[in-house]
Amino acid sequence: MFLLIKQLLKLRVAALAGLSVGSSLVAAAQAPTVAAARPARAYTRAAHLMGSHFTFTAVSDDDSLAWRALRAGMRETWRIDRLFSYWDSTSQVVKINRLAGIRPVVVDEEVYDLIERTLKISALSGGAFDITFASGDKIYQFDKQAHASLPDSATVRNSIRRIGWQQVKLDPATHSVYLPEKGMRINLAGILQGYGVRRAQEIMKKMGIAGGLINGSGDVYCWGKQPDGAGWRIAIGDPARPHTVSSWLTVSDLAVVTAGNYEQYFTVGGKYYGHIINPHTGYPATGLRSVTIICPDVELADALDDAVFVLGAKPGLALINRLKGVDATVITDDGQTLVSRGMQLNSYHSAAAAVAKPSATR
Repeated sequence: MFLLIKQLLKLRVAALAGLSVGSSLVAAAQAPTVAAARPARAYTRAAHLMGSHFTFTAVSDDDSLAWRALRAGMRETWRIDRLFSYWDSTSQVVKINRLAGIRPVVVDEEVYDLIERTLKISALSGGAFDITFASGDKIYQFDKQAHASLPDSATVRNSIRRIGWQQVKLDPATHSVYLPEKGMRINLAGILQGYGVRRAQEIMKKMGIAGGLINGSGDVYCWGKQPDGAGWRIAIGDPARPHTVSSWLTVSDLAVVTAGNYEQYFTVGGKYYGHIINPHTGYPATGLRSVTIICPDVELADALDDAVFVLGAKPGLALINRLKGVDATVITDDGQTLVSRGMQLNSYHSAAAAVAKPSATR
């Protein structure tokens, strides 16, 4: 059974065994009837959260526990969305942006800590991942249409004048965040779905769900086993052929997160320009069609896929090769599949395991 990155397929579930109740009229010499054990099955709920389609799956032999855990995971994701929303006027992120250039904003420890982690990823990636991208002017329309040309270079340079993660000021003593220039803004969209998936999984697991999968529109985390005891088989989509599979891998207790330019884009002269903007240049990142990160931390994976997309194939895979426990596969504009050092993929078009072309960068 495959679980597509962008679409969670329904799991086949076993029928529940009936309960056999012992009779009080049975003779004492007869062994009492024992209730048959319920087989584990997969329970699934879907929801629209963080502007995306989420699917929550819990593997359990307890109906009541499974549904309670699914509801708890959904509530936690909704809470995080409200707390960090770029659009909700009551969110702490909106308050930080509103008071840019005016004064620092004291925020919850949770908000402070996540922003601090994003800045560490910015430093790690040389600014390829940058939550101040929201400070840029909106000069592109990703409408899947053919455009006559890109904006002129002066417009592009001017659009990124306020972008710069180094300018974000954090005060650990007061848990305050300050953007020093009016018009600066932060947006945690590049990491928030991963954080939401991580928190939801932690809550579900703490409640007793030993196996499950959460898919936040391509940010997938799975743990434990499927009802039949097998690992989770995750498929990587083929950007050149929507709704088809290029390769797959079997994982457990891992995140598989994908970023691509095949859903939000425009073209100029037949060339694709996706919605992931290079914060250094102001132009859409080019050279790759998709990036998939595999690692134990779905929050980190959610940020790294954008960073690798901006860096490009060789520098991006060089970054991944320096990180312990993190792997990646990228698909280039010309259809090549490249992987980080030591990673193996299974080709969907072959029954045998195939090793994709590794990056030459070490």
